[in-house]
Amino acid sequence: MQGPKWIVTAAWPYVNYEPHLGTLIHLLSADAFSRYLKMNGEEVVSVSGSDEHGTPIEVEAMRRGISPRELTDANHGRVLQILKDWEIQLDNYTRTESEVHKKFVQDFYSKVYDRGFIFKRDVEMPYCEEKKMFLPDRFVVGICPYCGYPEAHGDQCDNCGRLLEPKLLINPRGVFCNGPLTWKTTNEWDFDLASFSQQLESYIRSNDRLPDNARAQSLAMIKEGLKPRSVTRDNSWGIPAPFPGAEGKTIYVWMEAVLGYVSATKEYYERLGKPTGWMELWSDPASRFVCFIGKDNIPFHTIILPALLLASGDDYVLPWTVSTTEFILFGGEKASKSKKKGIWSTEALSAFPAEDWRFVLMQVRPEGKDVSITFQSVASRINADLNDTLGNYVHRTLAFAYANFGGKVPQPVLDDESRQLLMEAEERSKSYREFMERTSLQRAVEELLALARSGNRYFNGREPWKQLSLNPQTASTTAYVGVEVAKDLAVMLYPFAPAAATLALSFLGMKPSWETLSQPIPPGTPMLKPRPLFSKVTELPESSVTSPEQSPQELVLPSIDISDFSKLDIRIGRVVSAERVAGSKKLLRIRFDLGGFTKTTLGGLGLKYDPDELIGKKVAVLVNIRERDMMGEKSQCMVLAAEGPDGSLGILVPMRDVPEGSRVR
Repeated sequence: MQGPKWIVTAAWPYVNYEPHLGTLIHLLSADAFSRYLKMNGEEVVSVSGSDEHGTPIEVEAMRRGISPRELTDANHGRVLQILKDWEIQLDNYTRTESEVHKKFVQDFYSKVYDRGFIFKRDVEMPYCEEKKMFLPDRFVVGICPYCGYPEAHGDQCDNCGRLLEPKLLINPRGVFCNGPLTWKTTNEWDFDLASFSQQLESYIRSNDRLPDNARAQSLAMIKEGLKPRSVTRDNSWGIPAPFPGAEGKTIYVWMEAVLGYVSATKEYYERLGKPTGWMELWSDPASRFVCFIGKDNIPFHTIILPALLLASGDDYVLPWTVSTTEFILFGGEKASKSKKKGIWSTEALSAFPAEDWRFVLMQVRPEGKDVSITFQSVASRINADLNDTLGNYVHRTLAFAYANFGGKVPQPVLDDESRQLLMEAEERSKSYREFMERTSLQRAVEELLALARSGNRYFNGREPWKQLSLNPQTASTTAYVGVEVAKDLAVMLYPFAPAAATLALSFLGMKPSWETLSQPIPPGTPMLKPRPLFSKVTELPESSVTSPEQSPQELVLPSIDISDFSKLDIRIGRVVSAERVAGSKKLLRIRFDLGGFTKTTLGGLGLKYDPDELIGKKVAVLVNIRERDMMGEKSQCMVLAAEGPDGSLGILVPMRDVPEGSRVR
C-alpha cells in the first residue's frame, strides 16, 4: 500500500530585514523533517517563501529612498543565499511577488467572494497624520484588554496569543507616529470567519496531533466567538483586491501569506510540467499538510487558514499538524532589530559552521518552553555534545577499525554486553523515529545523543586497543559493534547535519537511508580512511562578550529567613541503583544510600541522563519532601539539579568527596 504524501511547510519570513535565528528555526525544522521523510522514501513537497508585502516594507523602502520591490528583491536574494549557506533545501522557496502567487490569491478570493463569504463594511481605521497613511493592525500597539500586556499589537497579543483589532487596545498608539493617533472612516472587505465555527471546532477536537497549546488556544477563541477578519488594506504595496468596488485596496498581508503554502506548491508542479499535480496533492485525503511555525502564529494556521480553505469549496486538506515552537531568546531577551538584540542568520555563520548551528538549534528547539541561547552556550554544546560525545565517537570507532583490521569491517563474535548495546541502538532508533514522526525534533536529537553516550561507555570500558594483543577476538567484536553504532548514529544525524552524516557514511561506502540503518554492516565491508567530522570551538566572536550590565538576570525570589532554609533536609546520597520507569521516556527510578538509610525517587532526568552514568555518583538530595504518587509508585525524595535557560540540566554534586548522609548547610 502506498504511504501518505507530505506537504511540508515553514512560516514565511518577512523580508524587511534578514531573518534572525528565531525565524530561521522554522525553515530549518521543515528542512530537517523533509530530509527525514525523504530518507524513508516518502513522497514529499517542501515549500516556503519570502513574505514581502505590507506597510512595514513600504515604510522601510521610503526610509531608504527606494521602491518596495527594490528592497524585497535585495532581501529575497539575501534569504536565498542564507538558505544555501545553511544547507536548507526546500523543494520550492518562492516569494509573494511571484506571478503564480499573485494570480492564485486573486482567483482564490474571487471564488470565496462569489460563494458569499466576503462582505463590505465601513470601519474606522487608525491613521498616521505624520506619514499620511492608514496603519496596519500590526503597527498599532497598546494594552491588551485580555491579559494587560502593555505592548500588544493591533492584530494579536504576543503575550496571550489572542487575536485583536486596534479598537480593542487600551491606549492605542502608532509605532512610528510622533503625533497623536487618529481614526478615519474607510471601507474594507471582511472574511466571514464565524460561519466556520462549527467546522473548525470539529476539526480541532478530532485532530489529536495538534499540540496542546494550539488546541487550547484555538478552542478558547471559538468559544469566545469568532469575528470577521479584514481581508483588505488601504495601501499600495500588495496584491490588488479583486472585489467589485475595491479599487485601490490590496489584500491584507496576513490573509495572503497563509495561502502561499498552496500557491508555492502550484508553482512547484508547474515548473515540473505537471500543472494539475498541485491540486491532486492538496485534494488527496491521504496527504499530510504539516506547518512549522512559532507559537505567535497559531491562530492563523489553526483557525484562519483552515477556514479559508473550507470557504473555497474545494477539497483542500487541512493541516495534519502544526508543529509550534516557543520563542528562542537571545541572552534572555526577544530578538529586536532596533534594540540590537538577537543573533542574525549571517552573523551566526561568522561565528560557527552551519552544521554546528543546525545541530545545536535542533537540540535546543523550544518545543515546550522558551529557550535562551548565547554564543557561549552554543559553543559549549558544540564542544561537549556535537564534537566530544557524537563526532569523536564516530571518528574514533571508524578510525580504530580501519587502522587495525586491514581497512575492512572486522568479524564479530557477539557477547552479552555487545548484544545489549545493539539492542539499545535498535530501541533508540525506534524512539527516534517516533519523535521525528511527531515532529518532536528536539526529542529525536536527545535519543541520538543518548545512544552516542552509551557507545562511548561501551568503547571506553572495553579498551579494544589493549585487547588487540591480549584478546584479538574481543577487540574485533568491539570494533565491529562500535562501527555498527557509528553507522546508526550517522543515519540519525543526517536530517540535522547532512554534510557530516553523508561524509561519515561514505567511509563505509553507504548513503543515508533508513534501510542503511536497519541492515547490519556485513563483516569485510571495505572502509575509507576516516577523518574528523567536527572541530572544537576555540574562540568566540567579539560580539558574544557582554559586560555585566548587559547580561540579563533572572528575577530573584523573595528573601527568606535562615529558619526557612533550615527546614530543608538536604543530604549527600550515593546512587546505588538507577533504571528507567516502564512506560515513561522521562522518568528514572533512582535509589540512594543516605548513610544508614535509603530512599528512592522517580526523577524526570531520563532525557538528559542515562541510568548507568549515575550509578556510584554522590549527589545532593532533598530527603524530607512529602512522598508523591507517580505512575503507581512512591517518590520519596528529590534530586537537586540546575536547569539553564537553554534547557541544559546539571545534577548538583559536591566538589570534594564527603560521606553518604552528609548534611548540606
